[in-house]
Order: sequence, then structure tokens, then C-alpha cells
Amino acid sequence: MEGKGAGVNGLLVIDKPGGMTSRDAVNRVQRWFPRKTKIGHTGTLDPLATGVLVVCIGVATRLADYVQAMGKSYASRFRFGATSTTDDADGTITEMPGAVPPTREQLETVLARFVGFIEQMPPAFSALKVAGQRAHDLARQGKEVALAARPVRVDAIRLLAYDWPFADVEVDCGKGTYIRSIAREVGAELGCGGLVQTLRRTRVGPFRAEQGVSLDADPTHVKLLPMADALAGMPRVTLDTATLKLFRCGQTVRADQSGAPESEEVAVLDDAGELVGIGLRSGEFVKPSVVFAL
Repeated sequence: MEGKGAGVNGLLVIDKPGGMTSRDAVNRVQRWFPRKTKIGHTGTLDPLATGVLVVCIGVATRLADYVQAMGKSYASRFRFGATSTTDDADGTITEMPGAVPPTREQLETVLARFVGFIEQMPPAFSALKVAGQRAHDLARQGKEVALAARPVRVDAIRLLAYDWPFADVEVDCGKGTYIRSIAREVGAELGCGGLVQTLRRTRVGPFRAEQGVSLDADPTHVKLLPMADALAGMPRVTLDTATLKLFRCGQTVRADQSGAPESEEVAVLDDAGELVGIGLRSGEFVKPSVVFAL
């Protein structure tokens, strides 16, 4: 790991392989760093899923919520003509031999209904909590899982290929959207059942699968991304050394920029372009809300 040692802070994009949980992947990454280094991921991927898993290292763990809130993109193969207890190929599958294959036009019409702000029923096998317990733990015990529908945002669903019983789609969506639920609900509307056969997360905000590091990589050659990347799209303010010292002490400071709306959140950088904190800017002033002890 380049720069390995005390005070390692930054972001790492892992290309998670299938067959393991996100926690398993983080445990593998943990071995690349000194003991007691804080490490956390920014959005669970199912064991079946592969692709972008953004890992926060050191004080960058305080930025996890910002990364989790970023838009995401997925490439998935839906399988129709069957249902699954987990809504994907890892579950117990029930075939629907009498299912009538929809036309491509019918499929596209139904897919379009799931674009926008929708109410989505999460899968029973999910990490959501019910009365303090994980839904997937209850489901594995054979207990009934009562999850409420939740509002989610789906920006786009593109149908790339369709050859019954498979449909290849790309989905752009917001935080908390389950692609498994889309497959299940689309199949239900078509009357033929549906599940996720394969799933790959190709993007989280500016982080893309092409950047992904394999868990089999040589850690001595892995380079962390700067923490500022976790705030991509957020307005930025650069402070000089003297002003930055006051900001670090919790004081509201004057910035060069002016005319900002009330309480606009901004990323605060030093002269070298390194992220040092997050502030609330109002007019010419920036009030510290998060200060990183680097």
C-alpha cells in the first residue's frame, strides 16, 4: 500500500467478486493496513453481486454517508418465468412453466413504469432491520418478514437485450434501491415472475468499475484516492494557512467566495488541494461543521 503507515486516510474502490459479502471484502482489505486502522464500506452488495464497493480508510470513514448518498448504476440480467425466495439466483427458485413470454414492447412498457420516484418493497432477504433484527436473519429462520414499502428514486432503466427468459438491463438509481425488487415486481406485472440472475454495480457517483482494485492485488502497489473525491459535486472553498488554522479551531472564517445561498454545504480544502473539513457557507463566511484531524 503506497503511503502505508500511521495516519493512512483515503478511499479505495474495490471490484468485489461474487460469492462473498461486502463485510468479507472489507475484512480482506483490512489486512492491507496497520492494526486498528478504521475501515468501512459505503453500501452493501449482495453475495451474488460484483462490482464497485467504495471503502473508506482512516478518517475518511466520516465521509461514508456522503458516498452512500451518491447515485449508482447497475448492469443486471433479469430472468423471467421463475421466482426466488431471495429474488435472485442464490435463492430457492420456483419455475413457472405456464408463463407466457411478453413481447419486447410489453417489457419496455412495464420497465418504464419503474422510472421516477416509486414506492418499492424491499426483499425479505435484505440487511434492513425489523424489530432490531436483520430481515435476512428472520427470513432464514422461516419467520414472516413484514417490511414496509419505501420511496426510492430510479433515474433510468435501459433494456439492452431480450431473449426469453433473459433480459439485460442497465439501471441508474438513487440510494436504497433494490434491483432485485425491480426484477421481482416487473415479473409480477408481466405475470411471468422475475428474479435477478446476475448483478454488477458499475458506478457509485464518480467511482467506476474500471477503477476497481482486485482483492488479489499486491497491496504494496495500491494507491488510495483522495478524500475530496467523496464530496464530488459539492462546492469547494480553498483557505490559506492562516485562515485554515482558525477553521480547524472551530471558528467561522471569511472565504474569498461570496454570494452563496444560506447554509450551503462546502468542501474545505487547503492550498495543496487536500480536504480538511466540511463547512456551511453563508455569503462570505464559512462555519465549520466537520474538521478532519489528519
